[in-house]
Amino acid sequence: MKIKLIAINARYSHSSPALFYLRNALEHKIAGIETEICQYTINDPYYILLQRIASGSPDYLFFSAVIWNSDLTGRLIEDLLVRSERVRIVVGGPQADVVCSGFDDSRVTCFNGEIEAAEGAFFTDLQRRSLKKSYRGTFLGLRDKTLPYPYRPDDFLTHLANRAVYYESSRGCPFFCTYCLSSAEKGMYHKELGDVFSDLDDILAHSPQTVRFIDRTFNDIPARAVAIWKYIQDKNPDTLFHFEIAPDRFSDEMFAFLETVSPGLFQFEIGIQTTNPDTLAAIRRPIDAGTAGPVIRRLRNTENIHLHADLILGLPFETAATFRRSINDMFAMQPHYIQMGLLKLLPGTQIRQQAAEFGLQAEARPPYAVFANRWVNAEQMAELFWIGECIEQCVNNRYFPSLWRYLVETGEDIAAFFTSLAGRFHEQGYFWKAATQKTLCRLLLETVTPRDDFALIRELICFDWLRCGHRYLPDQLVYGQRPLDELRRDLYHRLPQEIDGLFTAAQRKNFIKSSVFHEFSKTCLERAGWRPDQERTLVCFHNDREDSVFRLNKIALLKNTD
Repeated sequence: MKIKLIAINARYSHSSPALFYLRNALEHKIAGIETEICQYTINDPYYILLQRIASGSPDYLFFSAVIWNSDLTGRLIEDLLVRSERVRIVVGGPQADVVCSGFDDSRVTCFNGEIEAAEGAFFTDLQRRSLKKSYRGTFLGLRDKTLPYPYRPDDFLTHLANRAVYYESSRGCPFFCTYCLSSAEKGMYHKELGDVFSDLDDILAHSPQTVRFIDRTFNDIPARAVAIWKYIQDKNPDTLFHFEIAPDRFSDEMFAFLETVSPGLFQFEIGIQTTNPDTLAAIRRPIDAGTAGPVIRRLRNTENIHLHADLILGLPFETAATFRRSINDMFAMQPHYIQMGLLKLLPGTQIRQQAAEFGLQAEARPPYAVFANRWVNAEQMAELFWIGECIEQCVNNRYFPSLWRYLVETGEDIAAFFTSLAGRFHEQGYFWKAATQKTLCRLLLETVTPRDDFALIRELICFDWLRCGHRYLPDQLVYGQRPLDELRRDLYHRLPQEIDGLFTAAQRKNFIKSSVFHEFSKTCLERAGWRPDQERTLVCFHNDREDSVFRLNKIALLKNTD
């Protein structure tokens, strides 16, 4: 029997762990079966994709249906059934019911749940080529649970080459958020630490670029989380590890250890969702927003872990005013990346069942994003959505860290600031066309031109521009100082033969040639986090980069009397 296991990923760099679990289970249960893992993307040309899937005359096609591919999966199945009378199809994954509901065909089978929990009848029926319409298996409902390692050595050379490796050390979630599919299941399962360490040894032997832990709440047991983190750090890998973290489950031991982690090793995704207490209660997410802020700020202070924080737009009891407050609260926490996503009414979630109660209006097809609810009408929802898109373009990069620091420290109404900036994006069409860093500088400066602190903001943007490694200034950041090249030529004559910690006499010429120099005010440098001792300070931007999250260019403050 020949079976193709198919995932249509959102992008090439992603992989589908479900296929590897499925392959192992099928080959373990059915002797002589031939499986083929096939990973495609939603952007592949449709007809080519259809022909690739159908090639080789497989007996069964197993599809993994998820929110981003379910429409495409349904279309493919419809055409595959026409193309071949002998093909049989099995659909699994979170969207399996949705996809299968469109087919009244005995050749299409729906599997709900995890393959590890499949009953023997499923494999027997499959071997006999007589599958029923539907099957179900619930891993967390098993009495004896075992979560096997899904990968083989050859996988890293083929199916996982140049892709992120997804790994789970636990299943289930301690929370029951009404918008999440995990809320439909109760219980938690954690792999033994010895098994986790053995799995990590195998993964790291292949030096993947990224490993994403897909545990719903990785730090639900703080001591266990620290043990895994320590094990990873001791291996000193050249790999980025991604974890989903709850902000209210941090211990002093965790903080103390995380201060020692090398930059570029860990990335945390922290689900805040909202800081409105009424909304948190309504969605059954018992997180104290007042606790989350200090946790994220403390993690940010070390600048060694990339912090990604989430907000959800469209939740119940969240008005336009409270969502703007959530934006301001989130910005004050200072994560590196702020993702503002729309609430999605996923089939099988409690909040979808509450749609009428909360007046939730949403897309009829995946991803089921909301348009409006009882508290926010469609026009308000659109305005708040564009604020999120503006933050995505301007904040979720390394372009303007000093500017954002200044706005937070001076108590800026961040939501109002980005409302104004979003208006300019709309006027000039930059929500649907690419904006370079230079363009973003211009849009920011146009927005703040009427302000009393315009000159300081322009200085901060100039400082951030040069820290990103640029060796020139765009016209909008040239404001009365000598051109950079002219200043560099002058410094060949003015700088001493050597400066301790910067360059020796032998290195002097190349150091000056490879560096960029610019003068900044004391106020600007203080707002950027430095401590100058002069009213005007000459700043040297090295060619080397910091060992930190943003890897900005190193700087040195020089005395103007040098």
